[in-house]
Amino acid sequence: MNAHKSFKTATVNTEIHYPDDSDIKSLVRFDADTGLIWQGEDRVLLMHAAAISALRNELIELFGLDYARGLITRMGYVSGVRDAELAKKLRPENELEAFLCGPQLHMLKGIAQVRLKILRMDIKKGQFYGEFMRQHSWEDETDIADARHSEGPMCWHQIGYSTGYTSSLMGKFILFNEVECVSKGDSRCLTIGKPAEEWQDQEEQMQYFKPVSLITQILDLQSYHANLKSASKTDFSHCEIIGESSAFKRSFEQLIKAAETKITVLIQGETGVGKELFAKALHDRSARAAAPFIAVNCGAIPADLIESELFGVERGAYTGAHQSRPGRFERAHGGTIFLDEIGELPAAAQSKLLRVLQEGEVERLGGTHTHKVDVRVVAATNVDLEQATQSGNFRRDLYYRLNAYPVLIPPLRDRVQDIPLLAERLLQKHSSIYGKKVRGFSDRAIQALKSYRFPGNIRELSNMIERGITLAPSGGQIEVADLFTIYEEDKSKPAKGLNLFGAGSQCNTLRQLCEAAIKDKITINDIESELLLTALDSTNGNLSAAARSIGITRAQFEYRLKKRGH
Repeated sequence: MNAHKSFKTATVNTEIHYPDDSDIKSLVRFDADTGLIWQGEDRVLLMHAAAISALRNELIELFGLDYARGLITRMGYVSGVRDAELAKKLRPENELEAFLCGPQLHMLKGIAQVRLKILRMDIKKGQFYGEFMRQHSWEDETDIADARHSEGPMCWHQIGYSTGYTSSLMGKFILFNEVECVSKGDSRCLTIGKPAEEWQDQEEQMQYFKPVSLITQILDLQSYHANLKSASKTDFSHCEIIGESSAFKRSFEQLIKAAETKITVLIQGETGVGKELFAKALHDRSARAAAPFIAVNCGAIPADLIESELFGVERGAYTGAHQSRPGRFERAHGGTIFLDEIGELPAAAQSKLLRVLQEGEVERLGGTHTHKVDVRVVAATNVDLEQATQSGNFRRDLYYRLNAYPVLIPPLRDRVQDIPLLAERLLQKHSSIYGKKVRGFSDRAIQALKSYRFPGNIRELSNMIERGITLAPSGGQIEVADLFTIYEEDKSKPAKGLNLFGAGSQCNTLRQLCEAAIKDKITINDIESELLLTALDSTNGNLSAAARSIGITRAQFEYRLKKRGH
């Protein structure tokens, strides 16, 4: 069931007073040290009105009123849609208060003062009619200051915002038009919103919500240029291997150079960085691409079976060996064998592997003659093999053979620039598997991913994205709470937000709570359980209100309750 179906019908025919906006102001957070400002999950900017006005004026001068109007209207539309998503979560149980969240956000951002004169709205029936008066519009002030006079409306951003906000909330396209505007000599700004089909000049108004041909041509040229540019560079998009960071490119370029030769490659890196994907990419780009690629996890095979798995076994070699069979090396003949977790090989298997590297032949377990093999060996490890040789756990001569061409894959924390790219690729992959569509990630979710240390690297990121798709609402965005069971932001300084009067307020309570929890050895699970139950008690068992009070969705709240056994 869509969220908007839970709203009640609202009909207002007189000017109304806005509800308390402390819930909205509490979502605005400042972090001057990192240069980030948040409105809920979205990153927002504080910019001088003069700077935006200068951009608006330049667009008008360069491209004319129609082009500038369309671009600024569409910018407003996107902003309205984002705010509507926030309003649905913030005030999900009251249609009127949810709708009024839009004008309140509009005013909080300094766009204009908005007074609601008439509102008739029934979301379930798709009925809407609204009249709004605006004062102190930044767009009017810009046009008046520049002595610009127009026969048409000039508050383009606000028309786009109102249209995007209301359309998203209603679930159908509600078109707003400014029928009176101070910029064209009227005494006030008056906008009216109603379903697009109810406007006589619908086609004329709708053109401003569609990219014009000039934009299409520019985008086509940019796309063509990007394709030419990418074609002349190394392709870093093989399989799931993507990245733009210098650390990633350096490692991948090393691998590509090795692919052109027969040299033995040792891939090093932490767990989860994608060593097998790199090995497969090397194989696919080598002259052996048409031959087999055999991957072996040496740490996953019992020590008493590893020799027979790698080098084969002759009939009768041991109890249960009823027939002869080739090992992985023979099956990889002509191709590549990838030995992951090579440091886990027992001593006997290390000796036989050295013979393969030196002589190009294997001897099956229980056999009396050798088999020639032409196999390229790519090994991988997340342990320090040099240290293992010093401790006597790994043969020094084998280490030197394997370490002929070392390639170090950087951990995810050293390639932060690649995290959004990887997240989007994994989102496409898991969305396809689950058959569920989500609208990407919130700004705050991306920021949280970029600031996380990722001890499990890409494997951990993949698991987080999969969990995010599971928890996020269909058609919605993946937010921080969907990705992290518990997410701790930097608490080294108190967070700064807006109090009821719009001034900065500091919150040390959370820091003190964390310090007390550490002192008393209280676990994260204990804290989460108590927080959930306290929120539920404080709202008399109202799940939606309880979820809203701690900043998550009802679905996330129910999931956590169930997970904690409540």
